[in-house]
Formats: sequence, structure tokens, C-alpha cells
Amino acid sequence: MSGLIHPITLLAIVFVGYGFKRARIFGEKDYRILQRIVFNLTLPAAIIVSFLTNPHDPKLLWISLFGLACGLFPTPILYFISRHKPVNERAFLMLNGAGFNIGNFCFPVMQSMLGSASLVTGAMFDMGNCVVVAAGNNLLTQRLLHINPDKPLSEQNHGDMTVTRLPRIKPKDKDARRLARRATMRGIAKSFLTSVPFDTYLLMIVLMFTGVKLPSVVVDILSPVGDANGFCSMLMVGMLMDFPNNRKEISQALRVVAWRIPFAALFCLVTWFLLPYDAATRKAIVMLCMAPTAVFATLFSDRVLGNAKMAGFCLSVTAVMGMVAMTAANYLIPA
Repeated sequence: MSGLIHPITLLAIVFVGYGFKRARIFGEKDYRILQRIVFNLTLPAAIIVSFLTNPHDPKLLWISLFGLACGLFPTPILYFISRHKPVNERAFLMLNGAGFNIGNFCFPVMQSMLGSASLVTGAMFDMGNCVVVAAGNNLLTQRLLHINPDKPLSEQNHGDMTVTRLPRIKPKDKDARRLARRATMRGIAKSFLTSVPFDTYLLMIVLMFTGVKLPSVVVDILSPVGDANGFCSMLMVGMLMDFPNNRKEISQALRVVAWRIPFAALFCLVTWFLLPYDAATRKAIVMLCMAPTAVFATLFSDRVLGNAKMAGFCLSVTAVMGMVAMTAANYLIPA
């Protein structure tokens, strides 16, 4: 029974955040403040504390590659199956259909269910996943649909959203093409290097391989901040949550959920039957594969589409589904 209290409490925080927004205690855009707090403070602190308080075997980096593969696999498939849809619907599906909410969602849930040791597996999986959610999926979506990252989609192609993807603008001059390639590479590097969680993982990997140990006082300082990650993340999900306004929005949200379920089932099967790890590690990875949409998806949906509310609704729905699935997995799968 005690294992259920923490997940139920986290879900309750989601509904508290939504209730406070409906009561106008929180404003419509206040979630952006929590986004910055989570991305730049609480999540990086939780990552560092996890690395410093649990032993991380470099052999587990194979889990990072698996997390990367699971994060990247859906995007080209979603690009193909949505090829007859308008570009804005394709972008929404691709941005929200791939990637996992590990640090903000799975860390607190798994810690309550499996103990702090499971965060080692979670951190390794999230290192690969973070490459996707922090920048990779957004960049891939923009490249495949020819979206200019410097302005909202509604301001591109004269606002024509009936096309399946925007026309590709390719400079004819050789020097202009070279400058465009450099600008693209700078943009990619900036997307990754300005992501604090990604930079934090990169730093901790370097420290792990070089054998450099940070003083224990770092844990003492960052633990209170990292402990706030679960609360801040769930409250942010509630503040983002909103209900669709019409059938079209309902259809978009259900399409995201409908595609995430078979992908999750496939990744779970591959994990349990093919990965060469002990049962406890495979059980943890199975639960990670049930994670909801990434919080970064709300950020990119807001920047590209101005549609953070619908992304927040998808996040809320998949969070409830993920909580139920992870709880069931905890009781049904032997460790």
C-alpha cells in the first residue's frame, strides 16, 4: 500500500496545479516560470545527486544507447504515417509522439516504487533520451518539415498550413550555401549546449570516465533542490493541462496517445526479452519505456506552434496512463 501513496500524491499535485490555474491563482503563462526552474535548476540538481549518491557502471552506457534509439525511432515513422496531414498537425504529432519524460516524471515515481538504486538505470536511459528530447527531436522535425526555427510556424509560408510540409528554401549561391550550412551547425550546437540537463549529463559522464569525484558537500547543497524536482514538475504539468476546445484538437491529442502506446509496448518487449541485463534492471527499463511525453515537447510545441496547452493536455493524459502502467508493472513484473 505504501508503494501506491507516492504515485497517487504526484497525480494529486497535477490536479492541484490545474485547479489553481482554473481558480486564477496561477496565470495562463505562469507555467513558463516553472519550466525555467525545472529545466535549469531542479532537474540538473536531481541528475547530479543521482550520479554522486549511486555507483554508475560505465557498462550501463549501453542503456543510454537504447534510450537514444527508443527516442529517435518514432519520429521518422510518424513523419511517414502523417504524410497526408497539414504541416502543423504533423509537427505536433512528431514533437509529442517521441521521447520520454524521465527526469521530471520517472525519477520520483521509480524512486518511490523501486528505491533510489533504480535511478542509476533511469539516469543512464535518460542520457540517451535527453539527446532526443532536449534538441534532437525538435531539430529532426524542423529539418524534415522544412520549418524555420527562428520564427513560429504560423508566420512561415504566408501562414498557409494546408501544405504537408513547407517548401525548402535552398540558396543557389555557393557561398550562401556554405554560410547556411555553418548557420545550421551553429544552431544544432546551440540547441544542445544551451540545454542545461544535457550539459549536466555530459559533465557527469566526463567525471565518471575520468574518475573525478566531487566533494560530498555538493550533495548536501543540491539535495534540497533535486528533491523539489518531482513537486515542481508535477505542478507544472497541472498548470499546462487544458482540455481540447473542439473535435479537431481531441483528434490530435488522441493520435499522439494512440501512437505512443504501441511504441511503448514494442520497447517494453525488446527490453524484457532482448536486453542482456538482470531482471531488476530490465524491470526498471520497462517502466521507463512507459513514461509520458517529455516536458520539452511542451516547450517546443509552444515555440513552433504556439500550442503549449494541447501539448500539456497530451502530457497530462499520458502521465496518468504512465502512472497506472508503471504501478501495474511494479506489481506484476518479477525483479
